[in-house]
Amino acid sequence: MVTHIVSRMVRDAAEREDLAQDVFLKVYENLGGFEFRSRMSTWIARIAYTTCLNFLDRKRPSLIEDEFPDRGGVDAFPSAVPAPDKAAHSVEVADILEREIAGLPLKYRTVLTLFHLDGLSYEEIGEAMNLADGTVKSHLFRARRELHERLFSTYSREELES
Repeated sequence: MVTHIVSRMVRDAAEREDLAQDVFLKVYENLGGFEFRSRMSTWIARIAYTTCLNFLDRKRPSLIEDEFPDRGGVDAFPSAVPAPDKAAHSVEVADILEREIAGLPLKYRTVLTLFHLDGLSYEEIGEAMNLADGTVKSHLFRARRELHERLFSTYSREELES
């Protein structure tokens, strides 16, 4: 979960590694202060999210982002060995999906990741990102809609499904 959050918020691989280590160090140092008011995963997600926000505030990244270099969660579902043409197509679609997700605003990328890849509930995402449940639902709806628009305005349905 920490990797998902950090990788969606920070582009540079070395910076992602450093931030993930910072998150785990903060978790370890503050473990005694965990009050069991929420799930530990939610608490850790909040630490990861705020650590990344603080880093991004200090860094002030450029508005033009490079193509997302790593494919972590989307194509991590190999259950059987597919035919080579199907495998190549799956990698192409995963690349397209990663590129389009990376183009979404930060808050949408984060909400999508926490909900779909990490399986957090609206409430847990709200706690982690300091948002109301309704705002989380709204961000998730808008992120899905924008992703859909981005995908189908650029690619044909056949390109993505075949």
